[in-house]
Amino acid sequence: MLKALTSVTLALSLSFGLSGAALAKDKKAPEQEAKRVYAPVNFNLNEDRDNILLLDLSDGQRVAIRLMPDWAPNHVARIKELTRQGFYNGLTFHRVIDGFMAQTGDPTGTGRGGSLLGDLEPEFNDVPHVRGTVSMARARAENSANSQFFIVFYPKFALDRKYTNFGRVIANMAAVDAIHRGEPPADPTRVVQASIAADNVPPPSVMPAADPVGEQIVAGAAAN
Repeated sequence: MLKALTSVTLALSLSFGLSGAALAKDKKAPEQEAKRVYAPVNFNLNEDRDNILLLDLSDGQRVAIRLMPDWAPNHVARIKELTRQGFYNGLTFHRVIDGFMAQTGDPTGTGRGGSLLGDLEPEFNDVPHVRGTVSMARARAENSANSQFFIVFYPKFALDRKYTNFGRVIANMAAVDAIHRGEPPADPTRVVQASIAADNVPPPSVMPAADPVGEQIVAGAAAN
């Protein structure tokens, strides 16, 4: 099943010739429920470390992602489960489009693979796809998300309520910007190691000792 991020088409449809009965019925419709208020992103690397995903990349950089169970609990649980299984270790960013997003999470590197776990029901929400958003990739079917996710380089509001937004980059977005482009890239950037911050998994040897983000996250782990 194709798991690559599908294109989003926005269409404006206009209706004409409503009958008087239809208009009257519309006027009697109850007011819509108030919009849900979602939890804000916590950028503190030392807090709620069970919901921080760390990606150690093949260029020696460490990226921290805040997972948001309040936005999409089942998707966050899936990401944490696969991470703790070591599923993401060694996988490439197989689809990286300049000005759009970087996608990973496919063990085949083709955009068509996933985990052995079942696909997820969508958890679309009203949180916008801003720069640094981490969202679940899927095929055309809304319930086809499995293991692949993408990180948005720039705001892409056309994706809102069509893809499950489950997190945000909270440290080292510059490393995300540096992920090699291509579909697939000729020399893809890899996730050498993915871990949950609360598990205190040390960075792999590829991490340079002078990396300030890596040091900050490791220091936070020691403090807790």
